[in-house]
Amino acid sequence: MSDDPVFDRALPGQPGEIVALSPLVRRIVADNGGPFTFTGTCTYIVGHGEVAVIDPGPDDPAHIEAVAGALANERVRAILVTHTHRDHSPGAPLLAALTGAPVVGCPPHRAARELAEGELNVLDASADRDYAPDRILAEGDVVSGPGWTLTAVETPGHTMNHLAFALAEEETLFSGDHVMAWSTSIVAPPDGAMGPYMASLEKLKGRSETIYWPGHGGAVREPARFVRALLQHRRQREAAILRRLEAGDRAIPAIVAHVYEGIAPILTGAAALSVLAHLEDLVDRDLVRCDAAPTLEALYRPAGG
Repeated sequence: MSDDPVFDRALPGQPGEIVALSPLVRRIVADNGGPFTFTGTCTYIVGHGEVAVIDPGPDDPAHIEAVAGALANERVRAILVTHTHRDHSPGAPLLAALTGAPVVGCPPHRAARELAEGELNVLDASADRDYAPDRILAEGDVVSGPGWTLTAVETPGHTMNHLAFALAEEETLFSGDHVMAWSTSIVAPPDGAMGPYMASLEKLKGRSETIYWPGHGGAVREPARFVRALLQHRRQREAAILRRLEAGDRAIPAIVAHVYEGIAPILTGAAALSVLAHLEDLVDRDLVRCDAAPTLEALYRPAGG
């Protein structure tokens, strides 16, 4: 999911159609396109004969049947999940029932902090709290098959249980919703947190992969350069929020109106959550003051104000 304007980077193929991306990677896009999912969730197939499936997507039997049908003559060795938003993980038990493959990947859903009284998560793809993997992967854990090796890379921030998966044989990273080319990833409390998200970007900045396959949209080319740009984008957003506080804005709606000028109304809720994530981080770093726990309704001021 994303919080910035969408650019037209259409993917080849139609929903449910399998497309070869590289010698080891194929993709099937779910038919769940929208303002937060772009053209739909990307489900990836790694390997041939004995394969891994990454992010089987939403609770959509038609999509799961398309994935299983494309693999009718192959064995699914593992179903991997990057994170527990409802556009990524609910298809896992459906695909497991059809293929007998184990579900492995991120831990069950957990929030970055407790939900404040009266606080709601307004995202359209909220937590999949039914997700129950057969095996939880942590940093450096490996799932492998004939000719392919997938290694878990912990990338908390978009959600606190977010994983990416590195494919050593092709110097590729399946980046989930942590890094996407079509738009920046939303970091929305209470599921996500800005401090861990920025730390995860710093972590990826030093990695050697040459291409990322994200959870939505097309490939991330020149990923090290792209990740540096994402870090700069977030720092600029933080600076803009601090400027609005210095100018006298105290409430998140006022900050959103200035920092996200001209944003589509359907995205204002997501923008407010993104601003909240920055404010939470700024409060934690003693750069901003808040008289109560940071929430969408709280009032904020500069630390020196």
